[in-house]
Amino acid sequence: MKIVILGAAGQLGRQLARVLPDAVSLKHEDADLTKPDHLRQTLAQLRPWVVVNAAGYTHVDRAETNADGAFAVNAHGVRDLAVICRELDSPLIHISTNYVFGADDLRTTPYRESDVPGPISVYGASKLLGECHVQAMCPKHFILRTCGLYGPGGQRSNFVEAMLRQAEKGAAIRVVDDQVCTPTSAFDLAYAVRGLVDSETYGLYHVTNSSACSWHEFARSIFEMTKRRVELVAIASSAYPALARRPRYSVLDNSRWIGAGFTPLRSWQEALAQYLAERVS
Repeated sequence: MKIVILGAAGQLGRQLARVLPDAVSLKHEDADLTKPDHLRQTLAQLRPWVVVNAAGYTHVDRAETNADGAFAVNAHGVRDLAVICRELDSPLIHISTNYVFGADDLRTTPYRESDVPGPISVYGASKLLGECHVQAMCPKHFILRTCGLYGPGGQRSNFVEAMLRQAEKGAAIRVVDDQVCTPTSAFDLAYAVRGLVDSETYGLYHVTNSSACSWHEFARSIFEMTKRRVELVAIASSAYPALARRPRYSVLDNSRWIGAGFTPLRSWQEALAQYLAERVS
């Protein structure tokens, strides 16, 4: 029962390797989604029982000026991966994002899987097209939409580490308070993925830690839990310079995940507390 993890160098990929220690972990140089011939050859040799795709183009702002790059990985590369998994009869677990939503500025209730997507960024659009390809090309698939992942390691920083770095500088920290979501521990999501390995309850699921907060609330919790004394200033999204628009409200409803018999993830507060405790241990 060989499990193959794509995107093993990222935050989620590292946690997947942690909870699936017998899996074959492939980094970008081992399995590039934009090189389908090499990817097909690699997976054909491994003959995986399950493929977990944690790889992706995740530079949300950079995607606005590099749409070709974002779509090459998140859409076209995922399409090729889905075809390869179908050919190998290997179930595909694909990670997607809450950024497939955002067009409804008046939204105040969590999104269900049946809600119509409406991405407002190139990144979100590329991820949505990738979802469509998986659904069309690979009958044995799981698509997990999640939100605000953070975890140790990886090539890019996460929000928690960015806040702690800012705190060291001593200046006031400005964080938006009009974007509401559910920051999710990569470790917790990896455990959720582990529960799918032997499952055949295929489909689209929303999977995040429970409850919701604004980024400002999340930052305040980070500083309170680490006993940092900082000047934290709440600002509107319009006051924060970013190339890509972010959803004002993109909390995901996890009831379908729970209804299918999978274990619900704990609260974002509990997950954050563990992350911070492990960080200093």
